[in-house]
Amino acid sequence: MNLEFIEALQDLEKEKGIDADVLLEAIEAALVSAYKKNFGSQNVRVNIDRSTGEVRVYARHTVVEEIVDPRGEILLSEARKLDPNYELDDVVEHEVTPRAFGRIAAQTAKQVVVQRIREAERNIIYDEFANREQDIVTGVVQRQEMKNVFIDLGKVEAVLPLSEQINGEVYRHGDRIKTYIVEVKKTTKGPQVLVSRTHPGLLKRLFELEVPEIYDGVVEIKSVAREAGARSKIAVHSRDENVDPVGACVGPKGMRVQTIVNELKGEKIDIVRWSNDPEVFVSNALSPAKVVSVLVDEGSKVARVVVPDHQLSLAIGKEGQNARLAAKLTGWKIDIKSQSQMGLFDPGQVFEEE
Repeated sequence: MNLEFIEALQDLEKEKGIDADVLLEAIEAALVSAYKKNFGSQNVRVNIDRSTGEVRVYARHTVVEEIVDPRGEILLSEARKLDPNYELDDVVEHEVTPRAFGRIAAQTAKQVVVQRIREAERNIIYDEFANREQDIVTGVVQRQEMKNVFIDLGKVEAVLPLSEQINGEVYRHGDRIKTYIVEVKKTTKGPQVLVSRTHPGLLKRLFELEVPEIYDGVVEIKSVAREAGARSKIAVHSRDENVDPVGACVGPKGMRVQTIVNELKGEKIDIVRWSNDPEVFVSNALSPAKVVSVLVDEGSKVARVVVPDHQLSLAIGKEGQNARLAAKLTGWKIDIKSQSQMGLFDPGQVFEEE
């Protein structure tokens, strides 16, 4: 190794952000192992001159009164022949650089540098995607293995586990899909990005992309309730009384919400107006059903809702879905009764957040 090698490491430091001194220390440590493998297992130290790149190997012996390990120890009397100032436990060094060590050093240095470059690139990719957790990314479906879908995000491959896939959704090779980054892990093979198609955060991020008023902060998404692939509800609020939050999300001729519905392969989306009045909020959350009255019990966090007889099945929804999503959206248990049931001792049906 020579001065050109040192200059190459300095260039690498500028381009890849890998500290040249850290690289040199790693090369020195690797050269110690290489020396022991090729020339014997005695205690040695390798030094790379930071100015010239010259490599030297030094055998190290600890000064002792009685030798137990000849490979790593030297008698005090022998040490003082070299230098009268040596004391017990001092370390005596002398150069043992082999003639053929230059070739071994070059090969070892190359391996270390390549490995460290790979690690640095992996760390850069990890940092980039770790900062994008809870964000939305677009990728291309590559393949499926063990029911997991692998998606090419450009610099890294993301994994869409079966548990995060929308039931019934088909993922074909070459399909471009949007996913939500749930977690980024460091592994021995580099960063692993776990993504989701079912997370409520995906719906929230899609609205942020499609609705400028949400992106600008004029309209705020207060809560999201989602049964992926079937139906979702979002509650929105406007900080500007002149901006209709529901209308902004629906868009001209329903174009904005329709774009999101298409991305989620037909998932129905109810957009309701948020209110800090729980009675109003619960009533809005049960949309599209019309509500006659809502009575809330703050202590038990139960909202007792009365709907017209012909609206009862709509308020509850198929298999209780509408009421279940409304409970999840509002954070209230919802007890639904029809007007005719009010005269009976029927407790109605109670739905709560799951």
